Amino acid sequence: MTVVVSRAGAAVLAVLVLVLTTAGVTPLLPTTLLPTASANPAAAQTDPDEPRFLELSIDEVTPQTVTLTSESVVTVRGTVANIGDRDVEDVWVRLQRAPVVSDSAALRTSLSLDQAGFDTVGEFEEVADRLGQGERADFELELPLRSDLVPSLDIDTPGVYPLLVNVNGVPEYGGAARLDDARFLLPVLAVPASDEVTEETETGNGGSRGTTRSSDDGRLDREEKAFPAVPPDVSRPAAVTMLWPLADRPRLAAGVAGSGTEPVRLVDDDLAASLTEGGRLDGLLRAVEDTARTEPRVLEGLCLAVDPDLLVTVANMTRDYLVVEDPNEPTGDARPGSGTDAAVAWLERLRALAATTCTLAVPFAQVDLTALGDLADSSLTDSALESPAVIVDSILGVTSTPGVMWPDSGVLTEKTGSMLAADGPVTALVSDNALEGGRALLAGTSSTPSTAPGGNGFRISGVSGLTAALFDSSASAALAGIGTDPQTPSFVPSSARYDLSRDSSTARLQDALGALAWPAMVPTVSEVTGAALPAAGRSVLFAPPQNWSASPDDAASVLSMLSTLVRSGLTTPRPLAALVDAAANTANDPTASMLVYPEQAITDGASAAVVSEAEEQIGRLDAIQTALVEDPQAQLTPQQFTAPLREDLLRAMSLAGRRGADADGAYATGEHRASEVREAVDDIYDAVTVISTGGVYTLTSEQSPLLLTARNDLPVGITVRLQVDAPDTVDITDIGPTQLPPRGSRTLTVPAQISDSRNLRLEFALTTDSGLPLGSSTTVTVRSNAYGQILAVVTGCAGALLLFLAGRRLLHRFRGEPDPADEGYEK
Repeated sequence: MTVVVSRAGAAVLAVLVLVLTTAGVTPLLPTTLLPTASANPAAAQTDPDEPRFLELSIDEVTPQTVTLTSESVVTVRGTVANIGDRDVEDVWVRLQRAPVVSDSAALRTSLSLDQAGFDTVGEFEEVADRLGQGERADFELELPLRSDLVPSLDIDTPGVYPLLVNVNGVPEYGGAARLDDARFLLPVLAVPASDEVTEETETGNGGSRGTTRSSDDGRLDREEKAFPAVPPDVSRPAAVTMLWPLADRPRLAAGVAGSGTEPVRLVDDDLAASLTEGGRLDGLLRAVEDTARTEPRVLEGLCLAVDPDLLVTVANMTRDYLVVEDPNEPTGDARPGSGTDAAVAWLERLRALAATTCTLAVPFAQVDLTALGDLADSSLTDSALESPAVIVDSILGVTSTPGVMWPDSGVLTEKTGSMLAADGPVTALVSDNALEGGRALLAGTSSTPSTAPGGNGFRISGVSGLTAALFDSSASAALAGIGTDPQTPSFVPSSARYDLSRDSSTARLQDALGALAWPAMVPTVSEVTGAALPAAGRSVLFAPPQNWSASPDDAASVLSMLSTLVRSGLTTPRPLAALVDAAANTANDPTASMLVYPEQAITDGASAAVVSEAEEQIGRLDAIQTALVEDPQAQLTPQQFTAPLREDLLRAMSLAGRRGADADGAYATGEHRASEVREAVDDIYDAVTVISTGGVYTLTSEQSPLLLTARNDLPVGITVRLQVDAPDTVDITDIGPTQLPPRGSRTLTVPAQISDSRNLRLEFALTTDSGLPLGSSTTVTVRSNAYGQILAVVTGCAGALLLFLAGRRLLHRFRGEPDPADEGYEK
């Protein structure tokens, strides 16, 4: 029975019995065990806490891909290192093979089989008599593809074969055991012709291997037969489309609003190295350029998937830019960047390539579309989904493929799907297990197969206007595993997940090459069960992760494999536009498929804290942008001023790095970026404030105006309102909306009517037209010389008395009588 275990468990030693000497007597243990091809394999250790003694690494596989013109012997070179706490004696290795891969899922699960599943075995060959702590030893294994007389891989038909290199040894104080192994896939596009291998010769490391003899050398008996070539079956070529991602993790410093004049700031200068010759992005671009010269037909089925965030960053690097000394201080000290020349050259090469190659704009900064759908903010959605095509088309001078969306996670929720199709029909490129029964649908074995040409197009249930084209999840997982930062996509099921760090880069590349070859090599009958398998010839979409860490050599090997498949007739290129059009035409199909969202995608998604912060800050950004003044003659528009912060919120929800070895670091970076946006938005609101010209105002009358100064430190104009908190005895006239110039101030004349002679405290503040507070308030004390009602009463009484006295005098004078008031003044 074949047992599937974790890859870590299948790759380490059997449980060792450590002998403790308590009475000064050491039990006898076998110190030497010479394994043979017929020896039973050691049991796999399933406890990862058990000690490890040896580590086996695959350094080279020749040939990487077996073709009609390849050598008929497979050579594997590698290294065995002692990583344990004791010496290991009698270190031996051998090469083994498992049955040919018979379905797409086995591209992953076959690499997690117990050693017993690799039942075609070669001879053990000695690596070292003794390997001390910290020592390393190289090895070389060779096995012919076919032989009737000596051990061989027994490969006589094309296909994709899982191989295993097994290392046995005897640790000190222990017994013989299997101490490690390494697995990889070997794509066999055709079986080359060969002669029988009969003679044994000694290898350089003390082992032995067979040699091939033909009748021409005079040593091969004429009765011995040669093995004829087995060419590939090119009668049912697979139609292949390849997405070629050009993306990077967010590099622009967080929390810096647009200025129009100041150079951009980057958190580091790593992108400069990536764009320079020999760097990752240079290698991705160069591999396509080389393929355009050597096998241009491959580019018919290849589409450049470009992240607009990368283009924005590189375009800014073509001018002077700065690199901050401390990423936690985005506005702090910074030094000039060094990648201007590399950015200019890389961008020009990309423009030239995009002019003749399919181009697709992916969502901004690999944003988590599920989090974006939960936010349901139209301005943020537009920045993530609508702006990318505008950015890519304007910078590259092309028209990118419309009506298609490739989520970085490879999966969708129904709510997210509704968001994508809100403005019209759209085709999503998702994993084959993102749909219920997707593998069977893609293989054509479902009871309701696709009506699209090539069988790769499906209507999505519950979402009007949404269709899907599926990419092979196993191939995508294998492609994600290559490069300097291997990752496991969210859509990979738990049964096919294992620790990629245990594999060498060579082994991971072999897995990717095998996954690329498999759709063209689908066998017609299962080697294990004898049951009929799905026919080949279907439409196949390959999708690496958007932030792909493939090295230049890896990228070249991937496109070399695609070129070989096209040249051999096993595949034909299919343009992305044709795939998308065929999928879009299933919008009216009577049957529909339901979306499936794995729990791992939730784990890998943007954190709840970041989403909550984004929800709060995007509302504040929307509000402040409506208050900013749109001046056609200004150098900086309101949209340009707030766009970097809006994009920062998308970068904070980026999925870049969340599925790799430093997922925790990616989460921390996202949360830090969100907090920097909050601080930047706070600074924007605080930059507009009202200032009093003095602490105390003394008014000469009850209707004297108040004079205040409104200041705007933003690089764009803004419309504000004056908010007043005053006692009931003070009546302040609303002066209405007031425009403040960029980085300027304006004196506000505020009509006030005060009917109180006491010292009064008034509080003034600025708000947006919608009522959001700006800056800090200011408090002034008002003292009026007017006496209000008391003065009016006194004045009235005095006037009445004056009239009375004047009338009395006139009356006495009219009568000719002396006025008593004049007594004492008569002469």
